[in-house]
Amino acid sequence: MNVVILYLILLKATMTSFSGLASLPMLRNDLVVQHRVLTDRELNTAVAVGSMGPGPLGLYVVSVGYFVSGVPGAFAGMLALMTPAFLIVPMVRHFGRRADHPRAKQVIQSVTLAAAGLILSASVPLARDAITGVVPALLAGAVFVLMVATRIDTVWMIVGSAAAGLLWQVVQ
Repeated sequence: MNVVILYLILLKATMTSFSGLASLPMLRNDLVVQHRVLTDRELNTAVAVGSMGPGPLGLYVVSVGYFVSGVPGAFAGMLALMTPAFLIVPMVRHFGRRADHPRAKQVIQSVTLAAAGLILSASVPLARDAITGVVPALLAGAVFVLMVATRIDTVWMIVGSAAAGLLWQVVQ
């Protein structure tokens, strides 16, 4: 895939999302479904790699770019992440006073709900690809319950999941 086209696709995803994984459904649709330059497994891996490092969850976009076009693709992903930050300052200056308006608040709430629905719709195919057996399904369920019911830091859940996966591989 042409790096400029990849940059524009990644930019579209980062410009229309406001949190880390909110761009996931758009990227899955563009790169996995339409252009077929990425698989669900590669997208899962990109999200995992982006989540492992420090910083915001949206860094997985750099890994997506790398999987599609190597180092130039990673550079395109980095630029796509940086571009909205450079554009937001003049936008906040212009629109900042209008954010307290009741209609603006309703729009923001609506966009938040729509993004949550899109993330859920993209997560189902990725979960089907990642959960390959009974043990991964039980592990995913246990982590979900722990996330909902406790205040355990996610780092410990990731470390515990990795340890459980390694233990399962040794036992088999």
